[in-house]
Amino acid sequence: MTTQYAKNSPVISVENIYKAKVRLRGIAEQTPLMFNYHLSEHYGCRLYLKREDMQVVRSYKIRGAYNKMATVPAEALKQGVVCASAGNHAQGVAFACQKLKVHGKVYMPSVTPQQKVRKVKLFGKEWVDVVLVGDTFDDAYLEARKDADEHGKLFIHPFDDESIIEGQGTVGLEILEDCDRSLDYVFAAIGGGGLISGLGSYFKQLSPNTRIIGVEPEGAPAMYESLKAGEPITLSKIDSFVDGAAVRRVGDLTFRIAREVVDDMILVPEGKVCSTILQLYNEEGVVVEPAGALTVAALDFYKEQIKGKNVVCVLSGSNNDITRTEEIKERSLLYEGLKHYFVIRFPQRAGALREFLNNVLGPTDDITHFEYTKKHNRESGPALVGIQVQKREDYESLLERMDQHYINYQTLNDSRMLFDLLI
Repeated sequence: MTTQYAKNSPVISVENIYKAKVRLRGIAEQTPLMFNYHLSEHYGCRLYLKREDMQVVRSYKIRGAYNKMATVPAEALKQGVVCASAGNHAQGVAFACQKLKVHGKVYMPSVTPQQKVRKVKLFGKEWVDVVLVGDTFDDAYLEARKDADEHGKLFIHPFDDESIIEGQGTVGLEILEDCDRSLDYVFAAIGGGGLISGLGSYFKQLSPNTRIIGVEPEGAPAMYESLKAGEPITLSKIDSFVDGAAVRRVGDLTFRIAREVVDDMILVPEGKVCSTILQLYNEEGVVVEPAGALTVAALDFYKEQIKGKNVVCVLSGSNNDITRTEEIKERSLLYEGLKHYFVIRFPQRAGALREFLNNVLGPTDDITHFEYTKKHNRESGPALVGIQVQKREDYESLLERMDQHYINYQTLNDSRMLFDLLI
């Protein structure tokens, strides 16, 4: 069954997505669509994972970057290309530059981890220069656009470009090619909107009964708020933890397409994303970045709707920095209600801490953080205490024992500033 869209519709044509697939042969992998037994059993559905984490640059971004560069005249590439990115798009552009023998300049924020910088250089080899500038993506973006304008270079946008979207649409083409049954739901992460615009365009024409579910991090709901407002809006602030899907503003083109092809949106807390990263690693042996875990993390918020259905989750990438492991674990414990921070005023006398340990701490409670400096000439002194409980419900019992023994305390889990200080 094929759905026809009006000529003035922004939806990308099936023909153009298929042409992109032909261009990408030998460049981008046709990544596996893998049935997952454990998740299927847990959610009572047939769940497939589209493994873009196994792509040559460990994300789907090579599809759009290469397709864009392969569709412009050779003359337009002579001056080179420019992009701005803090991660996956940079690697996709770098790999495309190496394959097409085109000189590229990649602007990245100066705070970008060296691991990501090295990977861009690895994929681009001698064809790519990396420029570290500013403290944010916006700083790098402005410098990249300035370079492109002043030197006549082609700017490779990370998402708001028809050729980019056509390339990302090949993810949807492959899913439909490889799945042996009709699909009820496809979950895809949204950052700027390139992936879901391309994938959604393909599905809505060839499998219109499949519901396309967009997933964003709770701290960066750019598409969610834009769809609600009826126009693209710029968020005043975002939580950049899910860096592959954290943008202040989605594309104008991707917004128009998403408005036609996205059936529903889900916002997922960053802590839930962290729990899912750990779950996928420990139970499935799958390594994903925060944006790559978004779709699986969303399933808990959609579990009633997907029962008995055929479902695909796109794992969009696996470029995770190992130095973030402790932050991921901490965010997961806080979200699951297993880690709690307090300021506790202890009497400044011998035995006060031992009384707390004996009377207040439960048999499975564990002090994981303790900072205290004795203040002279005071009756009591504050300590910063982190306590990990075994089950979420143990927290209420802990608070009850604190109250019973007249412990002077203040809870701190909702303090974002404290979290930034500790992690």
